[in-house]
Amino acid sequence: MSTISLVLPVYNEEENLPKLFAELQKLIAKLPNEEVELIFVDDGSHDRSYEILTGFAQQYPFVKTVSFSRNFGHQIAFTAGIDHATGDAVIVLDSDLQDPPEVALQMIEQWRGGAAVIYAKRRKRPEDESWLKKTTAHWYYRILNRLSDIPIPTDTGDFRLMDRKVVEELKRCREHSRYMRGLTSFVGFPQTAIFYDRHERFAGKPKYKLFKQSLKLALDGLTGFSAKPLRLISYIGFVTALLSFLGIIYAIFMKIFFPEITVSGFTLTIIAIFFIGGMQMLILGIIGEYIGRIYIEAQNRPLYIVKHKMNLD
Repeated sequence: MSTISLVLPVYNEEENLPKLFAELQKLIAKLPNEEVELIFVDDGSHDRSYEILTGFAQQYPFVKTVSFSRNFGHQIAFTAGIDHATGDAVIVLDSDLQDPPEVALQMIEQWRGGAAVIYAKRRKRPEDESWLKKTTAHWYYRILNRLSDIPIPTDTGDFRLMDRKVVEELKRCREHSRYMRGLTSFVGFPQTAIFYDRHERFAGKPKYKLFKQSLKLALDGLTGFSAKPLRLISYIGFVTALLSFLGIIYAIFMKIFFPEITVSGFTLTIIAIFFIGGMQMLILGIIGEYIGRIYIEAQNRPLYIVKHKMNLD
């Protein structure tokens, strides 16, 4: 009998947890030949989420909980879940019921067929998502895949099944600015996709803010798996220097051969200042992102701090 671990990061999901647990019990009933453990990772929730999870764990020994001392972020909660998972296969899904738990049955079937990673690929996004979020997500995945040094599947989230050998390799990757979708691709092994329709949230509000958490996750993906932005700086610098050199040649040429032509040069000067200034700020920003990552890693702090556990050694 094999063991299936389901890892569920939780952050302020008190409205969703009862419904989620009911759906997970239905899933477990459809796996009579598997031993199933549920690992809920409370990422410093401020509502009654951990109180509800504690109630589940007290009643059901297969429910295991990890509570952080504060909010460390979704990707760190993902990491803590797989750190504590003991299953032969580990499935990660969010706690907002946008990822239907029954899709895990298809994943397990593919896993039994030999796939080491089965990731859920969205056929369509929920209707309640804004046009801006859908558009930026669409283009972000494609730009990331274009820039990344390794292929990262498009239109996928963290909902996936990973074989034990994949999990063990992921546990060796301990960088702080984590992008687990990229790390899963980095470790390799046979990987395949299954398609599903993502649902709207059952209750509550999205915890990912477009210009905060989502932007940070996007930057972690871009800077964590590609040095191409740094190489792009070299290209920008070369083109800027070339244009500046041509501008100097033009100015000297006009001064020598057409001294009678009076050119104020105000517009050209302003354009040149804004252009070069903008390029400098962009270049410094990209370099700063990479230096910031180096600084965080050099601190060598723990990825997360656990306040409380239940049903775990």
